[in-house]
This record gives sequence, C-alpha cells and structure tokens, in this order.
Amino acid sequence: MVRIPRAILATIAATALTFMASSSWADTTIKVLESGEGGGAMSLKLDPAIASPGPVTFSVHNDAISEEHEMVVVKLKSADQKIPLIKAKHRIDEDQLKSMGEVSDLKPGASGQLKANLKPGTYLVFCNLKGHYEAGMQTMLTVK
Repeated sequence: MVRIPRAILATIAATALTFMASSSWADTTIKVLESGEGGGAMSLKLDPAIASPGPVTFSVHNDAISEEHEMVVVKLKSADQKIPLIKAKHRIDEDQLKSMGEVSDLKPGASGQLKANLKPGTYLVFCNLKGHYEAGMQTMLTVK
C-alpha cells in the first residue's frame, strides 16, 4: 500500500476546493436592493445584472424605511415580451408568466434569499405589491 504524505493530501484538497469554488458548480450570488416609499419613486437593482446558467442565489434586501416589498423572478419568452398587467389592481398577472420563485413579505430593513436554477434567457425581476411595478420596481436579468 502506498502512503501519501499529509502535506500532499492537503495540497490536493485545497486545489480541489479552489476549483469547486471558482467553477460553475458554485452558486452565483446576485444582490438585490429594493428601495422606495409609497407615493414616491421606487427601485429594484441587481448586482450583477448578467449571470451564467446554473444555480443562483438572490440575496434580497429591502432598504425602505416604512414600505414592505417583495421580489418575484419570472422567465420571459423573449427580452421584448409584453408583460401582462392587471390595470385595475396595478399588478402583474403572474399566472401568465413562468415563475422561478419569490421572496415575499419583506418588512423595511429585512433581508431574504431565493435559490433558483436558471437557464439561458431573459428574466424579469420585480416587486408585485400594488403599484410597485408601475413605480419602477423592476429590472431585467440576462442569463448567458
């Protein structure tokens, strides 16, 4: 039986961990910052706004002082797909879109996470509380 010195085993293990952390096996983290108060401008920002296909963790923070927010991720058929809006409710009709999940009921200052396995394409990320999408809480995520 061949005995491999501990130093060599440690080097192999460290190299393997570095490779796994830098490879596509590791989750991509997208920071999502939500802000805005009722009656004013609202925003939803992604960092980064472009991701590679595979596992993604959306790390969401509601930076508002008094307004609750949520984050919904839907896969679009194309980048110019018309978004179905229910005008009377001032909300997107989520039933007509392919949802990848959401982080709901984020109180002011709260944070949450959503894990999703994304395929190449265009995704709409938005807050679907009444009027928030129309007030600017929306952005696109490109996965390529």
